[in-house]
Amino acid sequence: MRKEQDLKNREAEIEINIQKQLQLEREKLSEEIRKIEEERIAVKEVEFSLKVKELEKQLEDQKKLAEEMKRRAEQGSSQLQGEVQELALEDMLRSSFPFDAVMEVGKGVRGADCIQVVRNNNGIDCGKIIFESKRTKEFSNDWIEKLRADMRSQGADVAVLVTQTFPKDMNQFGERNGVWICSYTEVKSLVFLLREGIVKIATAIKNQENAGDKMHLLYNYLVSAEFAEQWKAIREGFMSMRLSIQKERDAMEKLWKAREKQLEKVLLNAAHIRGSIEGIAGLEDVNLRLLEEGEEEV
Repeated sequence: MRKEQDLKNREAEIEINIQKQLQLEREKLSEEIRKIEEERIAVKEVEFSLKVKELEKQLEDQKKLAEEMKRRAEQGSSQLQGEVQELALEDMLRSSFPFDAVMEVGKGVRGADCIQVVRNNNGIDCGKIIFESKRTKEFSNDWIEKLRADMRSQGADVAVLVTQTFPKDMNQFGERNGVWICSYTEVKSLVFLLREGIVKIATAIKNQENAGDKMHLLYNYLVSAEFAEQWKAIREGFMSMRLSIQKERDAMEKLWKAREKQLEKVLLNAAHIRGSIEGIAGLEDVNLRLLEEGEEEV
């Protein structure tokens, strides 16, 4: 009986030891599984980190590529805009002055885009106006020197720089170092004035051949303070009239009255110039009328 009890006790003890051993094995296995899982997670984190860096590198490359494409597109757009203005300028000159010849200057010639050969109503060449078109955000004084040099090489009488951006000390068209500077919206009006002067001077020279004394008198008048002041008054009246057109559209009645007075100022000063030149050159030799025959003039 005692032996049976001892046997049962030993079996129970063995069972306990087996359970303990199994528990130790389970714990050991669980620890190994945990380590394996941690290693697997660590490997995945490394792979994930490498994948993130790879994507970041691709994103940075795409960003650089996009910036380069944008820069090239902007550069191409700027060049295209400049070429568009050049073509628009040539078309405007041809349509506004059908008697003149407007010629594109070859790409090898620096500082010029086109030349306008001014002709009178009889088709006789009177002079040349050379143009350069710029459509950039910054104004460069080098443009003036280049255009002056090109004016001399092409034998032009007047040089006009059509630019989107003016020098810092200019806000409208004007003359700088022998070159006229204006915006695209101003160039047509400016060319009307310059062209009229070229035609008048060429006509005066033609009419005064072999008449040195009369030409000398005319020259003295053209370079006199009187002529300068009268022409300045015409220019001021012209600019005031042009600015008035752009403002106060809702007050047209007031605007028309202001423009009528400005027009009277222009016609009055033009009449002074005409009278002075006719007194020197003779009525039949010079025609400085701003209006056609039969139209009312001050």
